[in-house]
Amino acid sequence: MPTDFTATRALFDLPEGVIYLDGNSLGPLPRAVPARLQQAATAEWGQMLITGWNKAGWMELPTKIGDRIARLIGAEAGHVVLGDTLSIKVYQALASSLEMNPDRRVILSDTGNFPSDLYMAEGLCRTLGPEYSLKTVAPEDVMDAIDDSVAVLMITEVDYRTGRRHDMAALTAKAHSVGALAVWDLAHSAGATDVDVAGGKADFAVGCTYKYLNSGPGGPAFIYVAPRHAETARPALSGWMGHEKPFAFDLDYRPGAGIERMRVGTPPVLQLAALDAALDVWDGVEIADLRARSIDLCEAFIEQVEAACPMLELATPRDAAMRGSQVSFRHPEGYAIMQALIARGVIGDFRAPDILRFGFTPLYIGLDEVAGAVKILAEIMETGAWDRPEYKTRARVT
Repeated sequence: MPTDFTATRALFDLPEGVIYLDGNSLGPLPRAVPARLQQAATAEWGQMLITGWNKAGWMELPTKIGDRIARLIGAEAGHVVLGDTLSIKVYQALASSLEMNPDRRVILSDTGNFPSDLYMAEGLCRTLGPEYSLKTVAPEDVMDAIDDSVAVLMITEVDYRTGRRHDMAALTAKAHSVGALAVWDLAHSAGATDVDVAGGKADFAVGCTYKYLNSGPGGPAFIYVAPRHAETARPALSGWMGHEKPFAFDLDYRPGAGIERMRVGTPPVLQLAALDAALDVWDGVEIADLRARSIDLCEAFIEQVEAACPMLELATPRDAAMRGSQVSFRHPEGYAIMQALIARGVIGDFRAPDILRFGFTPLYIGLDEVAGAVKILAEIMETGAWDRPEYKTRARVT
């Protein structure tokens, strides 16, 4: 049965009069989340106190919810776990990859990668010593840069600024052909497009949940470890929750079985409860339908903006196969334009130096919202309404 996106839209608590095109940065509130949080806070934490770890199943949440996310990223059951932040999961995946490829010292990434991923790679290289290095090339040059000096390829599948989508299967195949491993960041693709980590032969994958998966601000990250590495990958961040028997309180670390070893700290129970409720939205959603709808929305937005606002330059690939579920345009006054849009109820965001970024989430965005957003954008550009001092003052978060 085709996915009913009218029904999924009704599952979100969206502010009246707002066209929300920023779910690629922070997903909106699913209606089921407050009640689930209330239950976790009062019936579980409030009444069970510490016994909630056993009675309410808190300890199993990271792997239970991991299996729910596995379906959305094409992963095998039992190979995704939740917890900690995305940067920590990036560090774990990179450190494990380098240890598994001990004769090589180069991490390869691209200049379009999210800076935090690059910072984590740089920090890991500094810790390991001067013989280790991070090499970055332009996104379109990644394939040619994969050679037998590379230990691990670290790529974000969808570029956070332009929406350009890398070919996971092709790049991973090239990495494997020269003896390198591949780590994929799914922050801008999980819940947005047809991800297939198993089919793409990814060694590791990581991602956050507060964007297209709608877990709320600061929601926990996930990590995927391919079954072939599940019992051999050793986490550099060997926290007590990843121990074989955490409550034996041994002084020496022994990694847990399979994906359990990638746990680090105590699970964030309230955030996991919110995520669990948010994932209910996906129960009737077919990923193929989501992808098709996303393409329709993005195509319509590109066509209408280019017709109405020729002064804006498309930064996103025109070929739908080469982009995720966002569309970006360039303009020297991008920040002010976006603030003017937000003031009119169209919420996207800005990425330096000149990117206006719009995310399209079929779960709650349709063609009417596309047309409404373009109409307001056109009015702002035609009248120069963005050219006001209050729109040019940069806030801390852009």
